[in-house]
Order: sequence, then C-alpha cells, then structure tokens
Amino acid sequence: MAGRFKSDLNWSDVTPKSAFLNRRQLMAGAGAVALGSIGGPALAKLDAAPSKFSTDAEPNSLEEITTYNNYYEFGTGKEDPARYADALTTDPWTVKIDGLVDKPGDYAFDDIMKNVTLEERIYRFRCVEAWSMVIPWAGFELADLLTRAGVQPGAKYIAFETAVRPEEMPGISRGYLEWPYREGLRIDEAMHPLTIMATGLYDEPIPNQNGAPLRLVVPWKYGFKSIKSVVRISAMDREPPTSWNMANAREYGFYSNVNPEVDHPRWSQASERKVGGGLFAKRQPTLMFNGYGDEVASLYEGMDLSKNF
Repeated sequence: MAGRFKSDLNWSDVTPKSAFLNRRQLMAGAGAVALGSIGGPALAKLDAAPSKFSTDAEPNSLEEITTYNNYYEFGTGKEDPARYADALTTDPWTVKIDGLVDKPGDYAFDDIMKNVTLEERIYRFRCVEAWSMVIPWAGFELADLLTRAGVQPGAKYIAFETAVRPEEMPGISRGYLEWPYREGLRIDEAMHPLTIMATGLYDEPIPNQNGAPLRLVVPWKYGFKSIKSVVRISAMDREPPTSWNMANAREYGFYSNVNPEVDHPRWSQASERKVGGGLFAKRQPTLMFNGYGDEVASLYEGMDLSKNF
C-alpha cells in the first residue's frame, strides 16, 4: 500500500500486554518502553527517574478510570460506555491520514505501531463538567506520527474523526450530536510534546470505553478535546469543525483550554471534583491549563482567552 511505514516488526511478534508498562513501573514514573524485535517481545531497560512529562499526583484506580466515562456513541450515562463498548470491533482497525500530507493513505493500526516508542504519561485529566482524574496512559507523541506522514508547510490545523458504527454504538441512533464525532487542534498544539496518541492504560491495551485502540490525549484541554477511537487524521489549512462547538458554540469553544477564570455558562470552572474522592470530598481548585501552563502558555501569547475559549 502506498504510504505504509517501513519496519521489520510485525504486530503478531509482540504480545500486547508486554507492550505496555506494568503498573508498578507506571506508579514509579518509569521512562520509555520500546516494542520488541522479531522473535518475541522485549522491554527496554526502564529509567527509574520520573518522566518529565508525568505528574507525581496519585493516579485514579483502573476501575474508576474504566467505569466513569463520557462516550456518547454508547450513551450519555457515565456507566454506558463500560456497559456497551465491548461491542466495538477494534481489530482490524484502520486510520485514514489525508489532507496536506506527503504520504496520504489508509494505515492499519499495526503499521502505525511499528517502530514507535511507547512512553508512560501520568496526566491530569479535567472534564468540562468540572470533574477530574489522574490517568496513567501509555502512548506516543502525535508529532511522531505527523512527521512520518509528512505534514506539509501549508497545514495549520489537524482534524480528527471517531469511528461511526451504528450497529456497534447504540448511542449514535439517539442523535445527541452530528456524527462522526469531530475534533481539531492548531498545528502547534498537535506537534507539542505533551500531545499524545494513547494506546494503553496501566498495563493493558486501552479498553474500548476509554477509546480503543487509539485516542488523542491533550492534557491541558477539557477532556472532550481528547477524541476517542480515531479513524481519520487530516492536515488542513483552515480551522476544522468540532462536534461540541457545532452543537453549541456559546458553551464550547474551539480551543477549550482548561481555564478556571472562564466559567461555563451553566457552572463555575474555578474548582473541580476528583473522581474517587467520595461523596463529601472537598473540591479542589482548578489550575490554569490544568497545571501545564509552564509548558503550553506560550502557545497562546497575545490571545484573549476569554474570547478564544
């Protein structure tokens, strides 16, 4: 197929579980994991020092992360994705990469994963609904994939789409949003080293309800920007339409950076409830850019973030 990434590694040579960091390594803040060579899986030697991209906050439990989700293709209840998402077929999986790229094509998930380096990233996660988690992802930088595809100089934005499978996704028939689910980033946001494509959670491949097999994670933005189960990535010269902005532009801006100073029209964004803290847990202050301001504030220098929300 034109545009296939070259590698001598077949996905069948890799045991999926061993492709991801084990939980003890994640909790210790270990470094990168490389996929093994032909003949069997192998893990690179791990650096015991915490990753510079990981928070030292305690991660939520696997149960909390996998049973409290927004994934409207499976329903609007927090428990609906865990209840219904097992119907989603994730193997085989293909991602179309198109638009302003040198190597457009339909890429199989296993081709995308060849020769990538998976890292643990323990990230804060802040939902626009004012709840939060800390999640130990395993993934790779989106910039690596975009560079391999050859994003052209004229590209100013990267657009994403989620799979549309009415026979597997019962929420689609209910018309909450216009499908497919769409999201987008400015090119500098997409190329930022904090922006990853996640394929794992704790020591396992990422569960369906969390966006299997491949999802975007942009930790300084509200969670709905981190689109799940990606099937298309497009490099564009104009701002792409995004699902929640299309549904209600007054409430959901294109940028959707975490900002405690700009309230949602129906609730304050100044504080948040961490999932798992209990019914009477004290709310915690929300941090600008979800605590990643040192890394990303310069991307928005000179912008009025109350207007470009």
